[in-house]
Amino acid sequence: MDYKQERITTIHDFGGDLLRLEERSCELTHDTPTAVLIPSLYEELERPALTRIRDHLKDCAFINTVVVSLYADTAAQYAKAVEFFRPLPQKTHIIWENGPRVIALLKEMQEKGLDILMHRGKGRAVWLGLGLATLHAGAIALHDADIITYDRSYPLKLLFPLLEPEFGIAFTKAYYARISSEPRQINGRVTRLFVAPLLHSLMDVWGHRDYISYLSAYRYPLSGEFALTSDLALTIRIPANWGLEVGLLAEVYRNVARKRIAQVDLGTFDHKHQGVGTSPTEGLQKMCRDILQSLLRTLTETEQVVIGKDQLRSLRIKFRREAQDLARQYFVDARFNDLQYDRHKEENTLEKFEEVIIKAGEEYLEDPTGTEIPDWTRALAVMPDLRQRLGQAVSDDMQDVLSQLAPPFVAADDHGVTAASTEDLVVLTQ
Repeated sequence: MDYKQERITTIHDFGGDLLRLEERSCELTHDTPTAVLIPSLYEELERPALTRIRDHLKDCAFINTVVVSLYADTAAQYAKAVEFFRPLPQKTHIIWENGPRVIALLKEMQEKGLDILMHRGKGRAVWLGLGLATLHAGAIALHDADIITYDRSYPLKLLFPLLEPEFGIAFTKAYYARISSEPRQINGRVTRLFVAPLLHSLMDVWGHRDYISYLSAYRYPLSGEFALTSDLALTIRIPANWGLEVGLLAEVYRNVARKRIAQVDLGTFDHKHQGVGTSPTEGLQKMCRDILQSLLRTLTETEQVVIGKDQLRSLRIKFRREAQDLARQYFVDARFNDLQYDRHKEENTLEKFEEVIIKAGEEYLEDPTGTEIPDWTRALAVMPDLRQRLGQAVSDDMQDVLSQLAPPFVAADDHGVTAASTEDLVVLTQ
């Protein structure tokens, strides 16, 4: 049995009574409402994972609000998304993050001197979703839309430590075993073959650094599942590239005392997988590039390390040995557990990851500036009612869809067919 604690609190799954946690969570949400935020592309609606997520969320009585930050190309796609999430009993807000109303709102803020439109992708989706979620919840869990193994214990485990006042936790991060069922094999290549050996190598090159030690305490630093208090959500910057998960941990490092951070065991976990890519600008290689640059930037900011070409070359040499040693260990573990393991393919992958180090490092030396979205406190200084106006834009977008549905979602009045109330627009019931 694994009892090990790290520099951050590690919450293991020892087979405890999840029903008891669920009942206690429902009690605690009277004082601290909860929300789940799901950033998603429209394409995820056409895959089975998101259907599974929606169907499990229906049974989560401890969740008060669901926020979906959706990238959709057309109004028809957005309408399908609203209809897709219609069975949820929670208050449900579908943000059309690239829709005309939201874009117009961001353009208005751009004219006031704060440009959020320059940032695209998951980072902006998360930023918008957190802003809206903080209007409705004191504790917010975030997870991706492609989790194949999802069940309602995931948000429960993430949220409960924030809700229980005796714990004093402000941020939780998921960790798990990335094992697929068909075929049975170890996944999580970037975590296993890049981040793990990279952290060891960074410590070898620059010596003990508190930030590297902090990151090493996370058992799965690249997990996309975490939860945080609304106060923290408003004060952290959101990375706008594929280094989002590591960059977010850097923000937590800057803003949260170590005793208020926890990681939670979600068990066996799997979601869809990306290709390695043919260059540092594609696939998992691009992710490695963004992660390394985020790490180098934070080391410069917080640890005052001097980064030069000589150090980068040393880092590459150290990385290769660390990664090869880990590949051998993964091989033993996989074979023992009757998991498929192509050692040659793993070695090829880590060699491609190794090549990223010099190129990404040189890019960082030429331009060390980051790609982070300003925190919400700054946005609210520019436009104090931004969250309320975002909420109204979402309600208007949803009204355009719901007004086409049959009663009881809409009712006639002197001006034609309109929604009964703004509140009704975001409460999608069966």
